[in-house]
Amino acid sequence: MTTPPLGVWSEVGKLRQVMVCAPGLAHERLTPNNCGELLFDDVLWVDEAKKHHAEFVAKLRSYGVEVLEMHTLLEETLATPGGRDFILDFKLLDRNVGVGIGGELRHWFNEMSNARLAELLIGGLPFAEIPKGLGHGTIDAMREVYGPSAFALRPLPNTQYARDNSAWIYGGVSLNPMRMPARHQETLLTRAIYNYHPRFAQADFQFWYGNNDEEPGLAALEGGDIMPIGKGIVLVGMGERTTWQGVSQLAMRLFEEGAVEKIIIAAMAADRASMHLDTVLTFLDADKVTAYPKVVDTIRPIVLHPSTSTAPFDVELPTDSFLEVVAQALGIGSFEVIETGGDVYTAAREQWDDANNVVAIEPGVVVAYDRNKHTNKKLRAAGIEVIEIGSAELGRGRGGGHCMTCPIVRDAVDY
Repeated sequence: MTTPPLGVWSEVGKLRQVMVCAPGLAHERLTPNNCGELLFDDVLWVDEAKKHHAEFVAKLRSYGVEVLEMHTLLEETLATPGGRDFILDFKLLDRNVGVGIGGELRHWFNEMSNARLAELLIGGLPFAEIPKGLGHGTIDAMREVYGPSAFALRPLPNTQYARDNSAWIYGGVSLNPMRMPARHQETLLTRAIYNYHPRFAQADFQFWYGNNDEEPGLAALEGGDIMPIGKGIVLVGMGERTTWQGVSQLAMRLFEEGAVEKIIIAAMAADRASMHLDTVLTFLDADKVTAYPKVVDTIRPIVLHPSTSTAPFDVELPTDSFLEVVAQALGIGSFEVIETGGDVYTAAREQWDDANNVVAIEPGVVVAYDRNKHTNKKLRAAGIEVIEIGSAELGRGRGGGHCMTCPIVRDAVDY
């Protein structure tokens, strides 16, 4: 069987390969005291979350999607020449773990299996689990001062929302600098996978952004804001999690490489309920979207074009609505918009519970949370096949099927 080239060419074409990250140790580390700092609204019933995530993966596979699990990819990356050193060189810098700790932690880590180290890199490492006496007394002091449940390596429970720390855009990938401190170190792990895992190290693709050691400064990009929709067009949300500094650098790189024809920015208010573009808008088919109008109707479009002057790109401020601008760019006239279901109260609740955050497996077939009954009913009435998955625990960090998937290979659609 021929392996398809890596790349994502639409939002709704046949989904062929995707990366996910199952709930696990990182979620077992969540407590009422730390869950807010780690961007979760509450602690999870982890066994139930695992069950529903496994159900999600099984349904993707039943439609022929190749599902890659991040823990497994990371374990296999740690086994490669250079992969383990690449990760530990950064994770154990003095600025990340403190002076006097990194060297002895590295020696201890190098005695671990790849599977156990991968679990800790995502799941976090509390001082209580580090052998006493390691670190010339420094770790013992930290354990005494901060308590045994404090972390030497912070858990990364938001890796469950695999969409965000990287984004495949046509024939390449952006390694995204994350906005919130709780997510800053996710991208290191994905970067290691794409550079060292044999599946990617030997593949033909481009790194559009982020494959370097530069500090991002105020630049932030998150994959939930990035949608390659076809015809060389990319939508990029710019609100709570993605900044102009990030968007503009990505745009400049994409235009320099001739990778895209147009970037349509969705300028949004910074709000947790609509932290990414995909929390209020996702594609169902080539000409159908689901949207939360209370937010989408307020989006201000900004269109970037390849430069016709000495500027890095040309900037256009359309007067039409965001969805009108996107439809015109695709040449389809207008979208059929299926709005969040129910009355004003129900719609607000269902949007909060990721009703508009569905992921397309192929045109007209999407995966959605089972709890959003009113919106799912409207989707089915519009001719969309809705595959429901359990949702009671998976959405506690604010993300649905779209957030939980990082498409790596997806077909184009005809416009």
